[in-house]
Amino acid sequence: MESCEYGALIEKFTLQPICSSSEQLPLNGLTFAVKDIFDVEGHITGFGNPDWAKTHSAATSTATTVLTLLKAGATCIAKTVMDEMAYSINGENVHYGTPVNPVSPDRVPGGSSSGSAVAVGAKLVDFSLGTDTGGSVRVPASYCGIYGIRPSHGVVSTVGVTPMAQSFDTVGWFARDPLILKQVGRVLLQSPQVNSVHPTNIIIAEDCFKLLDSKSNQLIEVLVSSVEKLYGSHMIKYASVGDCIEGNVPSLKKFMTLGTGNDESYIPSLLALSAAMRLLQRYEFKENHGEWVSTVKPSLGPGIAERVWEALKATDENIDVCHSVKAELRAALTALLGDSGILAIPTVPGPPPKLRTDTSALEGFRVKAFSLLSIAGVSGFCQVSIPLGMQDNLPISVSLLGKHGSDWLLLDAVEAIHNVLKGQI
Repeated sequence: MESCEYGALIEKFTLQPICSSSEQLPLNGLTFAVKDIFDVEGHITGFGNPDWAKTHSAATSTATTVLTLLKAGATCIAKTVMDEMAYSINGENVHYGTPVNPVSPDRVPGGSSSGSAVAVGAKLVDFSLGTDTGGSVRVPASYCGIYGIRPSHGVVSTVGVTPMAQSFDTVGWFARDPLILKQVGRVLLQSPQVNSVHPTNIIIAEDCFKLLDSKSNQLIEVLVSSVEKLYGSHMIKYASVGDCIEGNVPSLKKFMTLGTGNDESYIPSLLALSAAMRLLQRYEFKENHGEWVSTVKPSLGPGIAERVWEALKATDENIDVCHSVKAELRAALTALLGDSGILAIPTVPGPPPKLRTDTSALEGFRVKAFSLLSIAGVSGFCQVSIPLGMQDNLPISVSLLGKHGSDWLLLDAVEAIHNVLKGQI
């Protein structure tokens, strides 16, 4: 394993396209890298941790998604650094180094698909593969100023991908522009592309934008202005996602807690949603990796060690309630969006934190971040983080969400809105 430019690549190699040179294929001439969570035949899948790499053999086959991309004409050039065991959204790895954020070098790149995001942002590859369980594509996409998609849960194959928590695991991808994002989608999404359908409305989640550290109104204004230019003002609607969830997801009552009081910087129903997601995530992580962690007792970095060992205490209490929350949330948000609606929320509550910020100092930020990230995470909806350029020398973004299975509607809308959004901030 070697260190490479921007610290993004953990292992370089070349997997040529699986096709004849004369074939005209959708990804001809494009290069990509994959997170070190994807199996590549003959290579050890390191899962972000050297003790994991030492205790696992080389893969005997290649992940389905990687093969699909090779068959579509793309060339894979590397595996990328990731957060240990995919258990962080920060992007810092004490063992392999932290990939350098190409737009804000003194800030974290976001994780756990840190190297994949940096490889795209730094123009080392045309696109890259990551995974997103709790935010691991959406967060680094936002922090590195690029596009990132978490597709509808279960739509893209996870065969040959080390699991984190299967109820939420998705294979996502990064690109610098929406055209390549769509090209890769054309290959990976199982449903055939349909004729472009305009969204019926864009719903601005006003309560979610209030979670932003600052300038939430400006972000909404830019988005509204772009949508109005593209589709007309009748397309814009406003909603309180927190109220919608509180009123239509009865199983969430089990996770509603007192303690936020009248603090408007938090949304109680989204805190509860995040709590339900983390509980099920911990339980499934333990089922997947608890025995290995207990036996090997791996060296784990700060923050991650605490989360991993906390997960090993998980029981099956309330796990059935978590699954009820998932089903109820999907139904509630599907009703909110209707046939072809799109929901707009911030991707994250603020700019990327500074490198080596103490874990405890980030707790409030993490709580808000997971409130936002849990909406698509628990519902299984698709979400794309859209870069809006730089503000005060820091990257900013917004996210669009579509109901489960509406990935093409979302990708079409992202491309259209991108062309109007460009240069407005």
